[in-house]
Amino acid sequence: MIRVQEKPEPKDFHAKVRVKGQQYFLSKGIDPQHPLPEGVKLNPYWRDCLDDLYYAYDGVCAYLAIYFERAAGAATVDHFIAKSSNPALAYEWSNYRLACSMMNTRKNDYDDVLDPFLIEDGWFHLDFLSGSVFPNPNLSDDEKKLVSDTISRLHLDNEENRGIRIRHFQYYLDQSIDQDHLRKTSPFVWLEAQRQELL
Repeated sequence: MIRVQEKPEPKDFHAKVRVKGQQYFLSKGIDPQHPLPEGVKLNPYWRDCLDDLYYAYDGVCAYLAIYFERAAGAATVDHFIAKSSNPALAYEWSNYRLACSMMNTRKNDYDDVLDPFLIEDGWFHLDFLSGSVFPNPNLSDDEKKLVSDTISRLHLDNEENRGIRIRHFQYYLDQSIDQDHLRKTSPFVWLEAQRQELL
């Protein structure tokens, strides 16, 4: 993971998502200031801003830090603060993180994942020989645990994700892609390669 700079709310977001959500709360008698009752689902008006979210964040998954194509249908709106625990944020742009479907599924409603908007670059380190990701050893013990918990929850260090990182950097080494392309498609790999003076 890398730090993600929050993007401004789209101009039509209020009418397209927030107002509809507020009206839905009223029509269903839902108090958004309290957790959702068991079995209650919200109308997914947030999907109406999925294209805006995708293009605002350049198609890069906030958790995996890898570009993915919109046409593949894998883009999702992740509610960083779960809808079930805080419905008031269900229709708020500031609570949305662009996520590929796999990362969104793994994060689910868990609250032990670091917020990409709040972390600092360099909290997650990369071993370029194995593709493995691990906490920056210079972090405090508490920060290391938060990073480790996030890696564990999202399976960021599984074999598949290690392989993706190795391949992306190998493309750069083989000169199949240049540094700018690496930065756009695999920003975590690019940032770590830059930090380790491998570019």
